Amino acid sequence: MPAIVPHLVCSDASAAIEFYKKAFGAVEEVRMPVPDGSGKLMHAMVRIGGAPVMLVDEFPEWGSVGPQGNSPVTLHHYVEDIDTVFKRALDAGAKEKLPVADMFWGDRYGILVDPFGHSWSLATHVRDVSPEEAMEASKTAMVGCPEAAQQ
Repeated sequence: MPAIVPHLVCSDASAAIEFYKKAFGAVEEVRMPVPDGSGKLMHAMVRIGGAPVMLVDEFPEWGSVGPQGNSPVTLHHYVEDIDTVFKRALDAGAKEKLPVADMFWGDRYGILVDPFGHSWSLATHVRDVSPEEAMEASKTAMVGCPEAAQQ
């Protein structure tokens, strides 16, 4: 296991597993239901692009709740063909947050939110860009961006 593994709290972890299979080609490795027969999962793990992602159902009584679309964290996923994967995720139920486009840093990139409130950025590398080129291009690309204006 790598040193850091995303561990997602989902409103329905079983449905999330199925979504990640359809959207990102996830491979299910472990599914451990709560022994009370409720069907809730106390632990699960999938691999997306070979990387482990752990999941658990919400347990508000323990302070474990999903983001409901308000997560400050974005999971970044490099893929071979962003257009195909992005469309597949949308077809599976994700919502577009930033449409796919060629970006100044050399990736084709877009952001979506899965049905469980987790934000995912997807990218396919299309060309190498030096740090100097990226900085110069950012001056034009970031015009009108509120975050850039604050710097």
